Amino acid sequence: MEVVERRLAILEKMCVRRFDTIDNLANEFQVSRNTMKNDILILSCSYPIYTKQGNCGGVYIVEGYYFGMKYFTDEQTALLEKISCSLVGEDLKTMEGIIKTFKRPDCDKR
Repeated sequence: MEVVERRLAILEKMCVRRFDTIDNLANEFQVSRNTMKNDILILSCSYPIYTKQGNCGGVYIVEGYYFGMKYFTDEQTALLEKISCSLVGEDLKTMEGIIKTFKRPDCDKR
């Protein structure tokens, strides 16, 4: 498996699992712990994936992020939130659901 393929596979697995450990990922992809740490570091530069040390430490991906999913820009989200102020009942609930589904996840957890 090439490096780029491995990193995409890691990202896809993390989108399903949401959490894993460096050791488990290194074992699964048959690479050293240092190689996996480097892969995670490289991925974290472009994707909302981050590590946490200590109790409950490991590799995480921001809640709500899924690889390949399209998200609204901040401007699109703001416009829809503005429009939703004029909605009521089921229309408002539908709009809130749309915004929640397609709003870009908070990536500041890194």
